[in-house]
Amino acid sequence: MLSKLKQKLFWVNVFKIAFPFFVIVTLFSLLFNSASDIFSGNIDIVYERHFSDKKWIRFWLTKVTVSLIYGIYVTNKRMK
Repeated sequence: MLSKLKQKLFWVNVFKIAFPFFVIVTLFSLLFNSASDIFSGNIDIVYERHFSDKKWIRFWLTKVTVSLIYGIYVTNKRMK
Protein backbone atom coordinates (compact mmCIF):
# COMPACT_ATOMS: atom_id res chain seq x y z
CA MET A 1 0.00 0.00 0.00
CA LEU A 2 2.79 2.46 0.78
CA SER A 3 4.10 2.20 -2.76
CA LYS A 4 0.65 3.12 -4.07
CA LEU A 5 0.61 6.30 -1.96
CA LYS A 6 3.63 7.57 -3.88
CA GLN A 7 1.93 7.27 -7.27
CA LYS A 8 0.28 10.31 -8.82
CA LEU A 9 -2.41 8.12 -10.40
CA PHE A 10 -3.43 6.88 -6.94
CA TRP A 11 -4.18 10.41 -5.72
CA VAL A 12 -5.97 11.34 -8.95
CA ASN A 13 -8.24 8.34 -8.47
CA VAL A 14 -8.74 9.21 -4.80
CA PHE A 15 -9.91 12.69 -5.84
CA LYS A 16 -12.21 11.24 -8.52
CA ILE A 17 -13.92 9.13 -5.87
CA ALA A 18 -13.71 11.46 -2.87
CA PHE A 19 -15.07 14.64 -4.48
CA PRO A 20 -18.43 13.25 -5.66
CA PHE A 21 -18.76 11.39 -2.36
CA PHE A 22 -18.05 14.66 -0.52
CA VAL A 23 -20.81 16.45 -2.45
CA ILE A 24 -23.29 13.65 -1.80
CA VAL A 25 -22.45 13.46 1.91
CA THR A 26 -22.74 17.24 2.28
CA LEU A 27 -26.10 17.43 0.52
CA PHE A 28 -27.45 14.43 2.42
CA SER A 29 -26.29 15.88 5.74
CA LEU A 30 -27.88 19.26 5.10
CA LEU A 31 -31.12 17.74 3.86
CA PHE A 32 -31.31 15.19 6.68
CA ASN A 33 -30.71 17.76 9.43
CA SER A 34 -32.39 20.85 7.98
CA ALA A 35 -34.67 19.87 5.11
CA SER A 36 -37.72 21.75 6.40
CA ASP A 37 -35.70 24.94 6.95
CA ILE A 38 -34.03 24.70 3.54
CA PHE A 39 -37.28 24.12 1.64
CA SER A 40 -39.11 26.85 3.54
CA GLY A 41 -36.31 29.32 2.80
CA ASN A 42 -35.04 29.76 6.36
CA ILE A 43 -31.39 29.94 5.38
CA ASP A 44 -30.57 31.99 8.48
CA ILE A 45 -31.62 29.10 10.71
CA VAL A 46 -29.52 26.67 8.65
CA TYR A 47 -26.57 29.05 8.95
CA GLU A 48 -26.95 29.33 12.73
CA ARG A 49 -27.36 25.57 13.18
CA HIS A 50 -24.41 24.46 11.04
CA PHE A 51 -22.03 27.33 10.29
CA SER A 52 -22.11 30.13 12.88
CA ASP A 53 -19.63 30.46 15.76
CA LYS A 54 -17.00 28.26 14.10
CA LYS A 55 -19.42 25.35 13.70
CA TRP A 56 -18.46 25.36 10.03
CA ILE A 57 -15.06 23.88 10.97
CA ARG A 58 -16.61 20.73 12.41
CA PHE A 59 -19.21 20.59 9.62
CA TRP A 60 -16.68 20.69 6.77
CA LEU A 61 -13.84 18.84 8.52
CA THR A 62 -15.95 15.75 9.15
CA LYS A 63 -17.15 15.61 5.56
CA VAL A 64 -13.66 16.13 4.11
CA THR A 65 -12.16 13.52 6.45
CA VAL A 66 -14.82 10.89 5.74
CA SER A 67 -14.59 11.54 1.99
CA LEU A 68 -10.80 11.22 1.92
CA ILE A 69 -10.83 8.04 3.97
CA TYR A 70 -13.50 6.56 1.71
CA GLY A 71 -11.62 7.64 -1.42
CA ILE A 72 -8.35 6.13 -0.18
CA TYR A 73 -10.08 2.90 0.85
CA VAL A 74 -11.89 2.40 -2.46
CA THR A 75 -8.89 3.42 -4.57
CA ASN A 76 -6.56 1.12 -2.64
CA LYS A 77 -9.03 -1.73 -3.02
CA ARG A 78 -9.44 -1.27 -6.78
CA MET A 79 -5.87 -0.37 -7.85
CA LYS A 80 -3.44 -3.17 -8.53
